[in-house]
Amino acid sequence: MTAKSAVPRGSTTETPPGGGTRPAWLVLALACACQFMVILDSSIVNVALPSVDRDLGFSPAGLAWVVNGYLLAFAGFMLLGGRAADLFGHRRTLAAGILLFSASSLAGGLATVPAVLVAARVAQGLGAALLAPATLAVINTGFAAGRERARAFGAWSAAGGVGGTAGAVAGGALTTGLSWRWVFLINVPIGAVLVAVALAALPGARTGRREPLDLAGAATGTAGLAALIYGVMHGTDHGWTSPAVAGPAAAGLLLLAAFVLVEARFAARPMMPPRLLRVRGVAAGNGMLLLFGGIAIAMWYFTSLFLQDVLGYGALRAGLGQTPAAVTFVVTARRAAGLLPRTGVRPLILAGCAAFLAGFGWLSQAGGGSAYLTGILGPTLLIAVGIGLTFPTLMAATTASVPEDDAGTIGGLAQTASQVGGSVGLAVLTTAAGTATRAAGYERVFLIAAGLALALALTSLLLPHRGRG
Repeated sequence: MTAKSAVPRGSTTETPPGGGTRPAWLVLALACACQFMVILDSSIVNVALPSVDRDLGFSPAGLAWVVNGYLLAFAGFMLLGGRAADLFGHRRTLAAGILLFSASSLAGGLATVPAVLVAARVAQGLGAALLAPATLAVINTGFAAGRERARAFGAWSAAGGVGGTAGAVAGGALTTGLSWRWVFLINVPIGAVLVAVALAALPGARTGRREPLDLAGAATGTAGLAALIYGVMHGTDHGWTSPAVAGPAAAGLLLLAAFVLVEARFAARPMMPPRLLRVRGVAAGNGMLLLFGGIAIAMWYFTSLFLQDVLGYGALRAGLGQTPAAVTFVVTARRAAGLLPRTGVRPLILAGCAAFLAGFGWLSQAGGGSAYLTGILGPTLLIAVGIGLTFPTLMAATTASVPEDDAGTIGGLAQTASQVGGSVGLAVLTTAAGTATRAAGYERVFLIAAGLALALALTSLLLPHRGRG
């Protein structure tokens, strides 16, 4: 394994203490385990919510914040977390993120009142916002461009897919067999192991002249993202023109406009350097990740709801019904990683979009009388192939061809784009589904997802012709 060695003077660099090297498999295992834990925690809590509500006595609006508090902090602070990784070192940021995530998990598992649990979930989101972009930076700087890095991205993507699918099953098992508290407490021993591995596997940080944090950019960017996502989250419940939605969304857009102005005109060392967005792959890749976020939501979230609302499955059975697709995604993601250095980015994305169009088109024909094998399994396997082809390819393309010292920033930007796309996609698709009858609503969702896939294919034409990971 080789790593980049050119380091601009005055930046934070990562060098192994004593000049030693670290096994590539250990670095990759750490990155994959962190990604698994972050994505798992996004879904594992959902199954436990009824038990949480019975024990702690949440209000209906308050219970939603057990989920929304995590997602809001995660998406809102990820760009800042990526910049922190570049300024303070990948190992420090990753370890700090794991420690915060684990400590807040302990607080959540021991919570006896709703306010403590919600605060713990917000802190968990902050921890995830530190460690998630750091895992991408570790891969982007620790593996040579080409086959090594592509395979690492494939494994990282597969770990996230397994975490998302395992959430429902693991949450149900822990809640039923032990208590809802173990949905949170299980992160504590896992986090302790991951911190130890991070300190052993990653090179230590040697700091030269430390760059100051862009406080104005951090404030406007983070607040803008948080306000925008907060407004979008309430679109389904309150209506898109209500003050509860339009006010925060408008404030978020204004703050993001201020963020762009600060970064372009006033910041001496911007948190999000505008020069990075002039890199063709970065700009086009992040636009595609926004679209991909909506496609992924349509697959995993709305297919699960379809199995329960239309076909009458229970939550556990619905999770098991999505397991073949999850396995297909994992296998395909690993295969795509091997193909990427030979084919380049665009052919894999176009092939994935073709699978999306066929799969969502097929799935839109399903109804209350559909059989699982022919109405659900077949199309979801096709869509899973599409996700496996596109997601690791997009991440590799978006984070390629950028300076090593900006790896964390680009990782944070890429994951922010995906999360914002998912949040907006969830709100828009939920609204679209709610304006029709039950089965017709899901048909509309799946057809919109097919349209997003077509837009994704067209946007891929903006990528460099032979872009690679």
